[in-house]
Amino acid sequence: MTRAGSPQAIKIADYLFTRIRQLGIKSIFGVPGDYNLRLLDFVEPSGFHWIGNCNELNAAYAADGYARINGLSALITTYGVGELSAINGIAGAFAEKAGVIHIVGTPAREIQNSRARVHHTLADGDYRHFATMASHVTRAQTNILDPMTAPSRIDWVLQQALIYSQPVYIEIPEDMVDVAISASSLSIPISVPEVPLPIDEPVEEVLGRIYSAQRPIILVDGECRSMGILDQVDELVQKTWWPTWTTVFGKGLVNEELPNVYGHYSGRLGSKEWQTYFDTADLVIVLGPHYTDTNTYNFSTVPRDEVSISFSKNAVQIRGETFRDIPDDFLSRLVQTIDKARLNPVQGPSSLSFLNHELSINHEEPLVQKTFYSFVNSIFRENDLILTETGTAAHGGRQFKLPTKSRLFAPATWLSIGYMLPATLGAAVAHCEKNRNGGTRAILFIGDGSLQMSVQEISTIIHQHLNVIIFVINNAGYTIERAIHGRKQIYNDIAPWRHSQALGFFGVNEECSRNSFSARTYGELGIVLHDENIMNGTGVRLIEVFMGREDVEGALLGLMQSQIAKE
Repeated sequence: MTRAGSPQAIKIADYLFTRIRQLGIKSIFGVPGDYNLRLLDFVEPSGFHWIGNCNELNAAYAADGYARINGLSALITTYGVGELSAINGIAGAFAEKAGVIHIVGTPAREIQNSRARVHHTLADGDYRHFATMASHVTRAQTNILDPMTAPSRIDWVLQQALIYSQPVYIEIPEDMVDVAISASSLSIPISVPEVPLPIDEPVEEVLGRIYSAQRPIILVDGECRSMGILDQVDELVQKTWWPTWTTVFGKGLVNEELPNVYGHYSGRLGSKEWQTYFDTADLVIVLGPHYTDTNTYNFSTVPRDEVSISFSKNAVQIRGETFRDIPDDFLSRLVQTIDKARLNPVQGPSSLSFLNHELSINHEEPLVQKTFYSFVNSIFRENDLILTETGTAAHGGRQFKLPTKSRLFAPATWLSIGYMLPATLGAAVAHCEKNRNGGTRAILFIGDGSLQMSVQEISTIIHQHLNVIIFVINNAGYTIERAIHGRKQIYNDIAPWRHSQALGFFGVNEECSRNSFSARTYGELGIVLHDENIMNGTGVRLIEVFMGREDVEGALLGLMQSQIAKE
């Protein structure tokens, strides 16, 4: 054991936070609880910005949002009640590949060893219940019980978060926080190990398919972000100039202003010309596939195996055959190897014109899902973060045409309603940290039902002085659920709120209450969008827009029409 006076000694909390800082994390989210208080004493002295959330679920959502911009994030909760409140958010980060480092302050070792029936436990003396639960939704777990192994265990679990871009779980008992351990490992960076080239690396086979393709497609999916290949994706799209689409999860990960980028592919719900081209393609390069029902329109947009080459984490699949243990730089080396002169000329389908509905709509008409999203598209600008919550907002946001360098976050698989408001907090914090010169802005679209799940985090967004515009879509309840089932059922209703008073309630200054707007028609919305506070203002601004209880578009429209037909 290292003595406290040794020049190589460091307290466990200091070691952990030093490592987390080395991984590029600058802010930590969480909620204080009596088993993590001693650990929290080390957060700000370690150089972090502490962001205290309104509850642990919101903290987990915020950490997820931060990780999707920064790569990794950190979350601190207390044992039992705190970590279980957060576990839903951790599960979403696991499903959609966000590297959240979840640190849990636990009771002292003596308490655990004696099986004492203390608070925040199940009063049965078993202290492993919650770690077992966490093991199902985290990539790696460790319990820091021995100072001899603490450095290596911390380093290993953090490395797993870095490699896999998924949550990890670290338990630190109260009495271990300031125990001295060796600091000698801190000079060795935590990094992704290099993988040697496999003997059967499929470079030549992939190149052969690329050079022979007559009707090729590039399909960008959401796991490109966690794989860290966005620069290579952009290079491939621009080097080949092949027709490029994204999935639901992949939207916002490729520059939609490039002439060969068509936007989001929705199969039979979109352009028939696009669908015909997609269905008759002789090569589909799939980057970062995430084939879930909600990301593929119930699997209808998954390309055929016989024409696909799919690039996943450490694997390439060609015509159904999987080549494993592929190094992370495989795509980069492949793109550099491509000889543009050997590519066949490709004539893609015609692109859809993006109408400026602000000019073509009768401004006396009420707001409707079909044209609302293209109408507000004009306010987006370079470097914006655009976020759409599960529900009608997520489906509508697929219509957006995104400016260069903007990012769009939309739900893909986990679909926990209420997620996107706290995620906006986390993403906006990370975005500000990466753009110290200012000018960062987040724009959130969220339904009134989803808002009620996590609304209190508006107070944290205000407290952190973030620049966020919130569109609240007031359609009197859970419209997405109405489309799925129970069109007229009361369980899809919610208690009505006065959203115009939200900023005044959650803020501490009167200026917040003056940043609230509302619109029922396109004329009213046009006035709001051209208001100086919306165009060039700062801080939190809230725009409530009213739409019909059963007004839906896209995939939801078919569900709603099917219900009505059965009735």
